[in-house]
Amino acid sequence: MGQAIGEILPLAVGVAVSPVPIIAVILMLFTPQARRNASAFAVGWVLALLIVGTIALLLSDASDVDSDETSSDLAYTVKLLLGVLFVLLAVRQWQTRPKEGEEPEMPKWMATIDTFTPGKSFGLGALLAGLNPKNLGLTLAAAVSIAQAGLDTGEEFLVLLVFVLVASVTVVGPVLYYLLAGASAERNLNDLKGWLMANNHAVMATLLLVFGAVLIGQGFGGLTA
Repeated sequence: MGQAIGEILPLAVGVAVSPVPIIAVILMLFTPQARRNASAFAVGWVLALLIVGTIALLLSDASDVDSDETSSDLAYTVKLLLGVLFVLLAVRQWQTRPKEGEEPEMPKWMATIDTFTPGKSFGLGALLAGLNPKNLGLTLAAAVSIAQAGLDTGEEFLVLLVFVLVASVTVVGPVLYYLLAGASAERNLNDLKGWLMANNHAVMATLLLVFGAVLIGQGFGGLTA
């Protein structure tokens, strides 16, 4: 089980380092319903990762990727294709980065966060966690890795839980920090938000390139072993 956790930890970190969701939850902490909305967002994020990860793990288990040679090759092929997709997305992120002196463009919905209800915040958290291409790809890759480890069902879901917890640190962390530190947390969170907004494209391009290379290596290595 330790080896499986070691394999999924980098993938979980890749999910955790998601600038847009982090910016979104920090913005919610500066709204009139800060506690309710940010908490709902965090819960939506965690549940979506858990649900998507569970579905992907069950499908991977059903394919017998840990024992059947054909299914195992298919799993490595999936990793290889995900890696290629990530590299292409990295190139796209770098090409669309703001030019020197330009203000970074963020999603238009961020300007309406003040009007969000807890229900809408929950839905946004779930959407950004479960349907974001980067997060979806990394969660799928993690599920395949867990299924290939040959663990029993309880151990598999324990490893998946570790993945979800690590992948949620950067979203749940600011909420807990705000709840515990209150107003004193605002300056640090605001500084973090500003840095992420200015460097969003560079951070995403780097992450996608690194994890693309990792997945290509795993997929190619598995297919040629």
